[in-house]
Amino acid sequence: MIRFFHSLRALPMTAALLAFSTARLDGQPAPTVPVPRPADVASIDGIMAAVYEVISGPAGQARDWDRMRSLFLPGARLIPSGKNAEGVARTLVWSLEEYITTAGPSLERGGFFEQELGRVTEQYGSVVHLFSSYESKRTAADEKPFARGVNSFQLWHDGSRWWVVTIFWEGETPGNPIPDQYLRRP
Repeated sequence: MIRFFHSLRALPMTAALLAFSTARLDGQPAPTVPVPRPADVASIDGIMAAVYEVISGPAGQARDWDRMRSLFLPGARLIPSGKNAEGVARTLVWSLEEYITTAGPSLERGGFFEQELGRVTEQYGSVVHLFSSYESKRTAADEKPFARGVNSFQLWHDGSRWWVVTIFWEGETPGNPIPDQYLRRP
C-alpha cells in the first residue's frame, strides 16, 4: 500500500515532465532542434567532443551553429563565471541563442581552439554531471594557451540520445589553479 501512495505522488511530476517536453512554459512552441549527427549524441564522449569541435576553428571561419543547436536541449543555459575588473564575483546566464550571438562573433573573428584536458564524470541514471578542464588557444599551433579553466557540464539522456542541459564555467587564475584531479584524462 505504501508503494501505491509513493507512485501516486510521482504522477504529477511525470505529467509535468511530459507537458514540459512538448511545450514551453510561456505558451510558445518549443524551438525546432536540427537533426544531430548520430555519433555526436550517441555517447558522453561523442557529445563532449562535438561541443569542443563546434566552437573551435581558425579566425574568419564560420562555426556550424546548427550543429551546436542539435546538441542542446531546448531551454539549455551557458553560464560563464568569474570576477570583474573590481574583483567582484559575477555570472552571465545565456540561452544558447544568446551565446551564439554574444560569444560567437569573437570566436569566429579572433580564432579559437578549445580542447579538453581532463574530465571527472558522475552519473545517476540518465543524469550526468562532469567537470571538464580545458585550455583555449587562438590557433591550433599555439604552444601555450591564453586561457584554461573548468567547464561544469550537465547532460541528460532521454532514452535515445544525449543532450547538453547546462555548461557553467570558470577560468583559471593564479589564485585559483585547476586541481590535479580535474586534469586526468577520461
